Amino acid sequence: MLQRLRIPLFLVAALLFGFKAYIIYRFVFDLSIENTMQEMILFINPFATAIVLFSFAALMKPKRQKKYIKYLSLSGAILLFANLVYYRNFTDFITLPSILQFKNFADLGASTASSVKIWDIFLFADTLLIFYLARKSNNDLVFTYKRKSKLAIIALSFSLLLTNFVLAEIERPMLFKRGFDREYLVKNVGLVSYHIYDAIINSKTKVQKVMADGSKLSEIEKYVDQNVDDTTSSDLRGIAKDKNIIYISAESVQNFVINRKVNGEEITPFLNDLIKDSYYFNNFYHQVNLGRTSDSEFLVENSLYPLPNGSVFFTHGQNEYNGVPEIVNEHGYYSSVFHANNKSFWNRDVAYESLGYDQFYSQRYFNVNEENTIGWGLSDKAFFDQSMKYLKSMPQPFYTKFITLTNHHPYELDEKYASIDQFDSNSKTLNQYFPTVRYTDEAIEQFFNNLKESGLYEDSIIIIYGDHFGISENHNKAMGQYLNKEITPYDTVQLQRVPLIIHIPGHEDDRVIEKVTGQIDLKPTVLNMMGIKNEEDIMFGNDLFADKPKRFVAFRDGDFVTEDYVYTKNTCYDRESGEEVDGSFCEPTKDQVLKELNYSDQLIYEDLFRFQNTDSNSADKENKE
Repeated sequence: MLQRLRIPLFLVAALLFGFKAYIIYRFVFDLSIENTMQEMILFINPFATAIVLFSFAALMKPKRQKKYIKYLSLSGAILLFANLVYYRNFTDFITLPSILQFKNFADLGASTASSVKIWDIFLFADTLLIFYLARKSNNDLVFTYKRKSKLAIIALSFSLLLTNFVLAEIERPMLFKRGFDREYLVKNVGLVSYHIYDAIINSKTKVQKVMADGSKLSEIEKYVDQNVDDTTSSDLRGIAKDKNIIYISAESVQNFVINRKVNGEEITPFLNDLIKDSYYFNNFYHQVNLGRTSDSEFLVENSLYPLPNGSVFFTHGQNEYNGVPEIVNEHGYYSSVFHANNKSFWNRDVAYESLGYDQFYSQRYFNVNEENTIGWGLSDKAFFDQSMKYLKSMPQPFYTKFITLTNHHPYELDEKYASIDQFDSNSKTLNQYFPTVRYTDEAIEQFFNNLKESGLYEDSIIIIYGDHFGISENHNKAMGQYLNKEITPYDTVQLQRVPLIIHIPGHEDDRVIEKVTGQIDLKPTVLNMMGIKNEEDIMFGNDLFADKPKRFVAFRDGDFVTEDYVYTKNTCYDRESGEEVDGSFCEPTKDQVLKELNYSDQLIYEDLFRFQNTDSNSADKENKE
């Protein structure tokens, strides 16, 4: 039939791919459609991009046309499939740096496997048809075009793409200036155009570092002095001087589990009790992006924002930083980090060296076997137990961090380890989440007991924080069932709160602190508690214990939370009531958030701290001479 209609194979392939991509965009990816214009753009963009790419076949001879069309169709199917699996796991789209981090996917194991569905095979149905037609057509579907026809085909295809871009720019002005918002890029120009744009931006950042000089530092320092630095000194300044600092990065633990029950059982009984004689920040937000746990580490140690594309640890792990481990080393502290995973995962072995850690206790320092493995690797209880011998022999005072592992997607826990029953909802992920959170809670309790038995407890300050969300927006229906409410975009932001508990033995003043705070605030807080002041450092966080309210907590996509408002999905909400308010209330903060994210990006992309450190090193040499 196609032969009788004389429809060229490149057009058949383009229309099939465009239709398939539209179905994925509209009904599989959770892309919000707010008006008819957005619906029309979403429908046009996959066809526009596909027709441009496949129309290049018209420039080729028939034999080459077939080969080009076949393998372009296959590449497109693979691209859609890869993004679909990635989206199910991270509620985001693949970036070039995340592709370069492919070695991490092997470690993702069950987490990635659980994101592949049997019906994904239908993504390749049109490709199989194209291969069949190319083989059987005997050149009936491929033609040799004259020069004018070639030019006309290319011109028409690009005019369709240009129409798509014009409509997208009308709907979302300065679309390509907002590269941090990958959903809008995919929704308006499609996955292929987004990936091309992403590659261009990443190439640009490589050039930025080569061309950079230290002149931008003064501009950023001036901004920080005027907008971020808080001269207010908290009552806890110096309380941690010469004390051990112990961080516990609680994998995927969100704040909604604190002081709550499932099936009548407390989810985190130990943490609930610990809060009673600790400082507990119940409006503390994670601020990670694609780097997840590694991003949270970067935030905590540097008080800088993660990057819009990829993990900072991987893409810029060798940069110069003023990390807390390096700073405290200069004040007599021994610094270390414990994580029972492969040392190269998220490029930690390289990034930790840049941050100045003295020791990284990676997987090879632990005895990992079938009996003590849960999910991703060494169980949290075995992890803390086996870490104690290293901790007890460590020079004091020390600054150390423990990164837990058991409460990791897809939250698989054998019944023999489970202390509470699963939840009952349509989400297997949420159902399994509660028992693994409880297991981590029990492991932390066990660690506290070990600290007390070892004699380290009294001389230590323990800080427990959630590294990032555990339940993504893909499970909002089930979350709504658990919380007994419909999950709105406002609620989604509120679910980005993670627990922060600062426990100071002998300072048992139970305080629930309501102020809005984020992971970016931990570095200045801990340094102030240790009585360390680094005048030349650049930090975008504030001391959590200072009386002055924080300006805002910014997220990598440009959303933010202030004491009064929540801004997300281009909508401004009253923070207390969750009611939508006039956008003008959020507009001034919105501009400052984007400015601050840009300054942080400049520091990382252009490796600007190397100029500051070079200047410091030169000054030190002059003083010695």
